[in-house]
Amino acid sequence: MDHDRDYDYADLGLVAGLEIHQQLDTATKLFCSCPTVRREPEAADRRFTRYLHPTRSELGEIDEAALEESKVEREFEYLAFDTTCLVEEDDEPPARLDEEALETTLEIAALLDMDVVDAVQVMRKIVVDGSNTTGFQRSALVATDGVIDTSEGPVAITDMLLEEESAQRVEETDEGVRFGLDRLGIPLVEIGTGPDVRSPEQAREAAERIGMLLRSTGKVKRGLGTIRQDVNVSIEAGARIELKGVQSLDDIDDIVRLEAHRQVRLLELRDDLAERDASVGEPRDVTDVFADTESGVIAGASAVVGVPLYGFDGVVGAEIQPDRRLGTELSDHAKRRGAGGIFHTDELPAYGVTEAEVDELREAVGAGEEDAVAIVAASREVAEAAIEAVAERAATALEGVPEETRDAMEDGTSRYLRPLPGAARMYPETDVPPVEPDPSEVERPELLTEKVERYQDEHGLDAGLAEQVAYGRRMPVFEAAVARGIDPTTAATTLESTVTELRREEVPVENLTDDHLLAVLELEADGDLAKEGIGEVLTVLAEQPGLSAEAAVEEAGLSGVDEAEVREAVVGVVERNADQIETEGMGAFSALMGEAMGALRGKADGEVVSDVLREEIQKRA
Repeated sequence: MDHDRDYDYADLGLVAGLEIHQQLDTATKLFCSCPTVRREPEAADRRFTRYLHPTRSELGEIDEAALEESKVEREFEYLAFDTTCLVEEDDEPPARLDEEALETTLEIAALLDMDVVDAVQVMRKIVVDGSNTTGFQRSALVATDGVIDTSEGPVAITDMLLEEESAQRVEETDEGVRFGLDRLGIPLVEIGTGPDVRSPEQAREAAERIGMLLRSTGKVKRGLGTIRQDVNVSIEAGARIELKGVQSLDDIDDIVRLEAHRQVRLLELRDDLAERDASVGEPRDVTDVFADTESGVIAGASAVVGVPLYGFDGVVGAEIQPDRRLGTELSDHAKRRGAGGIFHTDELPAYGVTEAEVDELREAVGAGEEDAVAIVAASREVAEAAIEAVAERAATALEGVPEETRDAMEDGTSRYLRPLPGAARMYPETDVPPVEPDPSEVERPELLTEKVERYQDEHGLDAGLAEQVAYGRRMPVFEAAVARGIDPTTAATTLESTVTELRREEVPVENLTDDHLLAVLELEADGDLAKEGIGEVLTVLAEQPGLSAEAAVEEAGLSGVDEAEVREAVVGVVERNADQIETEGMGAFSALMGEAMGALRGKADGEVVSDVLREEIQKRA
């Protein structure tokens, strides 16, 4: 099966929209005063467990997605830290909406040309997958009706919400899922576009544009996991699919392309099944068929339940995405009910299952050669629930593409997560009072593209360095350094080139704070540290972050030297290379300059050394 087909996406009727989730770089969390700093799971000093269940909305309805999540009883364990508070544990009501987070959200609204709402009302959105200790996520609509431009036309920005980030999933356990509470409550904006995207390339361009606008504030977190994209995709004859958790902008076009292809394949399989007059039978107990099986997985189960899929022979094993088949889809649904997966006759005999057992299985459920059979081996309760889910998914294959929420994988494919959520999952939050925002008090931030031009015009940076700094995560540090009178080129080179070189040398530069960087740059600007010694001092600070910048200079042995000491060192270099100077004259300058700087070990400024060296060479030339 060729998954690299060239589609005319206009003919397919491709429609896509984006939801961008970006963490804000605030001092405290959205509804409490805890810091927004991430922690390692090993740093947790206590843990507690919860069981979560869906609740009814104000209209008495239960959201279908929440109901599906609750069908498997799971224990959720939470890792708490010395920074974890009672709000995060859901043992205390939330505080008022964080003002810094709201101000940043209003700046983003200005960049997206959005209309700010009259009152920001916090809502509760039901979430029972364990990622919130409360069983819901707090979310507030802040702005509507914006727009961005792309090369393929404008894309509407329908809404922007300010939300609390969910807890970080740490690992699966035998009982359920373990989460870390360090991420829970970090302010997050969710930006939704209209269904205006018509190609995979436009989806990526729109996401890149929104990402640039977000970074232009200088107030968003950077790094893996701090921005996530959800993508809604459909084709004309297919259905709306919500693809969750795209981590990288580089993956969005592939995600859209492969989802369009998946829907095309499902429609092709639907037509194939219709020609075969296919149908789904009733689940049946087939435990006796495998009473003497040599298959380890099946032998270890207390029950085996199967479902006949009439007319499905060869279809269950048909590929719909790279390395994903219709059988993989059926298996995903079984896993959501607690099973390890399924076996089906398109892949059997295999895994210890014999041909004789396959024949007996077909006979037991009344399946012929043109039919397929899927089985689940587990405890009786899990096996019966899982095979029911398999039968339901097989039945939707007869109809085409089911609407659902899917998990985006790193390779561009996706897997089933849950049904699409509905309106029944939202209701007002009564513990947090509404806020009336005033967008007139917020200045529109300078775009990164505008910063690049300004850095060239005002600060004399070349185009490449200007772009590196503007788009780099330390752009706010550069702005602060220049405001303090530090040479722009020195600041830019240090923040981009020097720090990158140190990282390549495996120096733990992640330990360097903004204050570290600014203090070292100020020492250089004040003449207390030679430019050539910046890298050594930063290395010391990275390895001993508790030191002050002045102490790091001492530790590196780079306390400044006066001109007499510089001259003494340079004279030594000149005398050792007298023959070369006699032969080459000033032609020896470059080689001797490197030797002189090495002799001084970054203690003296390069310009001072250069002047003294020229003087001494001219005396002897």
